[in-house]
Order: sequence, then C-alpha cells, then structure tokens
Amino acid sequence: MLIDVHAHIGRIFPDRRRFLDATDLLLKMDSWKIDKSLVHCLSEHPEATYQESDTEDVISACSKFPERLVPFCLIDPRFGRNSPEMDFSYLLKEYVDRGCKGMGEMLPKMEFDDPRCLNLFRQAGQFGLPVTFDMQDSAEGYGLRDDPGLPKLARALRACPETVFVGHGPTFWAEISGQVSLEERNAYPKGKVVEGGAVPRLMRRYPNLWADLSAGSGYNAVTRDLDFGLSFLETFQDRLMFGTDSCHRITETPVCPIVEFMREIGEKGTISEEAWDKIAWRNAAKLYEL
Repeated sequence: MLIDVHAHIGRIFPDRRRFLDATDLLLKMDSWKIDKSLVHCLSEHPEATYQESDTEDVISACSKFPERLVPFCLIDPRFGRNSPEMDFSYLLKEYVDRGCKGMGEMLPKMEFDDPRCLNLFRQAGQFGLPVTFDMQDSAEGYGLRDDPGLPKLARALRACPETVFVGHGPTFWAEISGQVSLEERNAYPKGKVVEGGAVPRLMRRYPNLWADLSAGSGYNAVTRDLDFGLSFLETFQDRLMFGTDSCHRITETPVCPIVEFMREIGEKGTISEEAWDKIAWRNAAKLYEL
C-alpha cells in the first residue's frame, strides 16, 4: 500500500488553460499504484504562482472521491490583520469540520520563526493539523527561510510543541548533511552525506519534527549517499512518509523517481519490512487519522 502525503491539483504555470484536476490525479495514482493521496493547497500564498489551487478548490475536488483523496487547508500567516495576534480559529474550525487533515503546503517567503508564522503554527497544532512546509532560503520566489543549521526551525519546534511539522523542500533536505555550501542550500547536493546534519540532529531532539520524501529534494536526500540514506530511513522510520509532490499529468511525468525507489527497496528488502510499511503508509494513516 502507498499513501502519498504530498499531492497537488490546479492550474499549471504558465499556461492557465493547462489543468491538473482530480481525475488527472487519480489516473496518475492508478499508474503509480498509489492508494490514497493527501492533496495540498497553494494559492493562499501570493508567492505560489506555479500552480493555482486554494482550500476551496481542494475540498471540492476531494469531496468527489472521498475514498482516495484527502483535503488539506492553507492559511497565509499574513492573512487578516497581518499580525502575530490574528485569531485564525474560525477558519481552522471550519476546515477541520469539512474534513481537512493537515495544513500545507506552507511556503510564504518569510522567516521560519517570524512571529506571524509562529502564531499560525501554534493554532494549527491546537486544531490537530500537522503543518507541511517548503523551505527554500532564497531571497526571491517561494519557501520559508532559515539560516545554516536551521536554528529558526528549531525555535519553532520549541515554541510550538503541540504542532507536528512535516519538513520538505531543497533547503530542508540539503541540511541532511553536516557540510552544505550556501549554493547547495537551494539545490540538490551530490556526493557523500557528512555526519552532523541539522535534519537528523533536529529529528533526534524534537519528536514533533517529521518529514516527507517527496519531490527531487526528498528523493535526492536519501539516494545521493545510499548507505547513509537507507540508514536514515531505518533510524527515523517512525516519522518519515512517502510523497510525490508531482504537479503534472501522467502523460507529462510517466515515471516518478521516489515511487520507483520505494518499490525497489521494498521488493529487494533493502530496508526492513516494518520500516517500509511505516514510511509507505502506516505513519501517514496514524498522523492524519486516516
């Protein structure tokens, strides 16, 4: 069984006539033998121009296929009063009541420990919504920012102990290594992983830090140094989850590297059967109460 914890629908940049709808997503899931997908939102953030889909789009699409698609909600930390005192509870309650199981994909171009972000993170935790974030420490574009070593993520983990954070994105996954250049923090670094990386260090220290293996960044992190990657999967098997983060139709992306990787290590028994099951679906089913 496979549960994809990081799926998308919506208009595809730059041609707004191109659309990945729920039917397209199901075709992709069938091709890749994915049983259930957790569908993320994007459009609440003005930085997320590469695919258009907001919470209402996602809830509506998932309601047509409730056995296979699970909605997420999304709120921008600057929404409403643009204040660290903003009360989001009326929105969070509504979204939970309508079936949303998580918040994401959180990717405003803000500092990770911005008081407005911490305010939203805390409230999401109070409503039992894990927060999936994209971290890209660039001056432009999208993605939450952090310094080398991820001290701002660490502050958020301490400040919001009731909130589960699900890590994702180039900067987050580049920090799996203890040696990463400034250029590599927004790319897919190659070569051996150096011990002492921020990601394993923070995962050991903070039980509310989880991660998904989606996109090129997650796949690269666990395959660039396969011995380290397999050990990482075993060590943190209770808080890692399979995901794709695929934003195109199956005709445009017939193969997904992380899907092929998961199938291969499962068939070969490269990691324990228990670890594979947890990463493939059991962790997601537990965290999101599926």
